[in-house]
Amino acid sequence: MTARALWAFAACAVAPFAAFANFAFFAPVKPPDVRYVPTPQNVVDEMLEMAHVTAADVVYDLGSGDGRIPITAAQKYGARGVGIEIEPRLIEIANENAAKAHVLDRVWFIQQDLFETDLTPATVVTLYLLPRMNQRLMPKLKRLRPGTRIVSHYYDMGPEWPADESRDINSLMIYLWTIK
Repeated sequence: MTARALWAFAACAVAPFAAFANFAFFAPVKPPDVRYVPTPQNVVDEMLEMAHVTAADVVYDLGSGDGRIPITAAQKYGARGVGIEIEPRLIEIANENAAKAHVLDRVWFIQQDLFETDLTPATVVTLYLLPRMNQRLMPKLKRLRPGTRIVSHYYDMGPEWPADESRDINSLMIYLWTIK
């Protein structure tokens, strides 16, 4: 058998399984680090306002759950949104919510470990994560391009990186950092 024929045979043998590769994003990546708790809509609105989101922004929501932050950014400000979520069930719900909101052309949800996500396209990053997760993300966030805004619901980054601004929304704290 020639090398060319061998490659053709190998391609034919692998091709039926390649179709399943498109569905790999539905397989669990790893167990979630935190339990999903949705950010109240009034806090979402305040987070996006605090970050001064515009249509020119790309909003990354780490641990996006049902997608409410990227969806609101697209609906209210015309921004593009990317939700990073590890749970396939929540990705499905987020996509359904984006379809209902008619923003599927501006919002995408990716099943991925947020610690492995390339954040360089983001101009705004939103978080509602535990303090240990925020601190683990801190070096990656600090390397984002100048002007990128990071907004965290409830938890700050600790004393080594104080927020530029904070707001109390009915006893729920929101913190903002701008990369310099």
